[in-house]
Amino acid sequence: MVSRALQRRVYSEARQALAMAERLEDFRAKVKALREEWLCIFLQQTPEKRQVRPLSAGYRTPVGAFRRPILTALVELGGRARLDEVLHLVEEKMRDVLNEYDRQPLPSKPQEIRWRNTAQWCRYYLVKEGLLKGDSPPGIWEISDLGRVALQKRDV
Repeated sequence: MVSRALQRRVYSEARQALAMAERLEDFRAKVKALREEWLCIFLQQTPEKRQVRPLSAGYRTPVGAFRRPILTALVELGGRARLDEVLHLVEEKMRDVLNEYDRQPLPSKPQEIRWRNTAQWCRYYLVKEGLLKGDSPPGIWEISDLGRVALQKRDV
């Protein structure tokens, strides 16, 4: 509106349009303030959500500790296997490494055991590094040629 009025050189219309825009901006600010006030009131009435904090460093077996066991398990399983098969073999290989915290369920996801979640994060990083194939079907883990070479060279 303002630009059209300016192009036509009707400055009174341009001033009116600017005044309207300023009023709308003020109104928008009031609505925003009311929304924030409403949220404060609403949030005070809702039950507080349980805080789930990450486990302190040192309790959970680090992601990196799963690298070699995952790659070794995949080679032993023929280079490609279902998630559960891989994790079963990884658990056997890491029996003496996994601690009581690793064997507990995640507070945020009680149906999932912590070490299995950590192993799946390790898989994510191995895919990013090219040591596992990222284009395998869902639920299938597959070692890449680069992963085999790294395992042979003991680079993992």
